[in-house]
Amino acid sequence: MTDTEKFLVTARQVITDEAKALNTLAEGLDERFAEAVQLILQAKGRIIVSGIGKSGHIGHKIAATLASTGTPAYFVHPAEASHGDLGMLSEGDVVLAISNSGEAPELANLLAFTRRFAIPLIGLSSKMDSTLMKQADVHLQIPSLGEACGFGMVPSISTTLTLAMGDALAIALMKHRDFRPENFRDFHPGGKLGAQLSKVRDLMHAGDALPLVSGDTPMADALIEISQKGFGVAGVAAADGSLAGIITDGDLRRHMDGLLNKTAAEVMTTGPATIAPGAMAQEAVAVMNQRKITCLFVVDPDNGQRAEGLLHIHDCLRAGLG
Repeated sequence: MTDTEKFLVTARQVITDEAKALNTLAEGLDERFAEAVQLILQAKGRIIVSGIGKSGHIGHKIAATLASTGTPAYFVHPAEASHGDLGMLSEGDVVLAISNSGEAPELANLLAFTRRFAIPLIGLSSKMDSTLMKQADVHLQIPSLGEACGFGMVPSISTTLTLAMGDALAIALMKHRDFRPENFRDFHPGGKLGAQLSKVRDLMHAGDALPLVSGDTPMADALIEISQKGFGVAGVAAADGSLAGIITDGDLRRHMDGLLNKTAAEVMTTGPATIAPGAMAQEAVAVMNQRKITCLFVVDPDNGQRAEGLLHIHDCLRAGLG
């Protein structure tokens, strides 16, 4: 067997072992998981996650996932907790302490603090008879299935199960709170994910930048508006303020004969494609691609179909959409 073949055999075995362990974890979940979710839902404060070593690394990720999905949380290093960071805990908080063995000595002061001040404690461990689980109010047990290395020393299966339990908690809480993509975007404004979750109102041009004229505006003035605003179009507002139509370069070509003797209402195309300000920007891109246009007027259906902005395809591309 070549080295490449040996590497692949090992890798596949690790992944297979971890997948089997995850199935065992899923099948073993019981009412204690629901108790942990309910305890967090009832918390008036934050979820404080703590752990040492590999459990601490996983704890950082669990805290970040909770915080980004609507459950205020942060990580407290147990060693730092013993040197002042216990002051970060307060009444109304819930502590999620993680230790595979349940015997990490660094957690001792944190556990004692929760007992002294009656702060609810969720223990996440593989050992029900451990110090952590004996002191915990709610128990999240992961199955003890060894590690993928074969001799039980390299945290792998145990950390995978711990991470999965944290994800299960976060998403169960998220779904119960009806946490939606637009809420998720509030916590992820940057990067590709932020772009994908952007709303039309986040990217549109509004106010003085909006090319808008009234129906009785002479085309000579409408052309100035189109030129000054730089989008190649102008919206036409009806007497009640709603968007009556749009003037594009195609309209200009169709009405070239005697164009300057006409009004905006005589040249415009009625019933243009529009988008609501609360729509996802991805939806606007889909509309523009489907209709082979480069911009959309933004109208609010709850505000008399008034034009509130304009979204150009270039705005979407700059934001990372396309």
